[in-house]
Amino acid sequence: MTENTSAERAMNNRQRALAVLNYEPYDRLPIVHFGFWGGYTLQKWAAEGHLEMEQADAWADGNFVDQAVGDQLGFDFNWQCSFSPATRLWPAFDSELVAEFEDGTRHVRNANGAVIVEKADALSIPAEIDHLLKDRPSWEKHYKHRYQWNPERVTKAHVRTGATFVPFDEGGLEFLRDGERDFPYGLSCGSLFGQIRDVLGLENTCYLPIDDPILFDEIIETVGELSFQSAQCALAEGPRFDFGHFWEDICFKNGPLVNPETFAAKVGPHYKRITDLLRQHGIDIVSLDCDGDIDTLVPIWLENGVNTMFPIEVGTWNASIEPWRQQYGRELRGVGGVNKNIFSLDRAAVDAEIKRIGPLVALGGYIPCIDHRIAPDAEWDLVRYYCERMREVFA
Repeated sequence: MTENTSAERAMNNRQRALAVLNYEPYDRLPIVHFGFWGGYTLQKWAAEGHLEMEQADAWADGNFVDQAVGDQLGFDFNWQCSFSPATRLWPAFDSELVAEFEDGTRHVRNANGAVIVEKADALSIPAEIDHLLKDRPSWEKHYKHRYQWNPERVTKAHVRTGATFVPFDEGGLEFLRDGERDFPYGLSCGSLFGQIRDVLGLENTCYLPIDDPILFDEIIETVGELSFQSAQCALAEGPRFDFGHFWEDICFKNGPLVNPETFAAKVGPHYKRITDLLRQHGIDIVSLDCDGDIDTLVPIWLENGVNTMFPIEVGTWNASIEPWRQQYGRELRGVGGVNKNIFSLDRAAVDAEIKRIGPLVALGGYIPCIDHRIAPDAEWDLVRYYCERMREVFA
């Protein structure tokens, strides 16, 4: 591996991550994860005696439990750690029980105003059966005011300062200005379309551009402007973020859940506006979290300043950074691409996966990371074995 042979001194995890993504020398590859399947994975491991149940119940991305469990397993850090202004509905809707059935199934209106089906012991994402946002009257009455800019969306958001969190305006800004941390920390720039899909629902998202194109454009403009103003406010006082980060989740196993031409025309300019702002503040790495087969949307993101794909979900479609690199060159980076399913198999499967990603690491600009939350079927000892082998192979 040529990238690390000229590194002469030990680096911290922040330096390692940025060196890899910028094609610079590094001392070793960072061992990275994407958190755990909340409410299940850590609880199973606690029942097996690997940690305390109080720890399992207190876990969140980047908090003290996340750091402690990551240390126990052998990970260096969780990529999903960013300062996150409130760029969604503010305030969100209160959870409301709509109906309850004899078998324990519940219909619940969630924080987005969508009615979801809750089933006991269900591990999958709940089905959505109704949405409050349907047309202009519902937009004007229930949603538009919840997407308006307010500086407290930034100033009252919390900053990770190691294993603790403090408000941006009560010590968080000073920590970010200093920049002397040992983990990479990003600025969450929101969700420019995924959250719109969340509040409209997939079916309504498909129909609205035809039924009411003016309202469709207004919703996109409102969300995009809020995301821009939040990023602008967060950056104005000189904090040192290591990367920008977006969340979308607008693809499934066969491709995008949005028309790519519509996405490029309507949403692309908002990405460009925000990524230009990030680069004005010296932030050159911009990652984006989208599950599923994202091939059709990759060039749109890349053209608009998003240069790091995450988590490169392997899935049944075998996503990998390699074909993207061949098509788009070294400007495209990646974090992810390690099949989470190996942790329910055996050591041979772990070894085979590590061997598979070896040539991808050699491409540079790529940090292997579990391609989603570590699932409840993951075996503690296999996850530890993965971390040990990664350190041995990519030292």
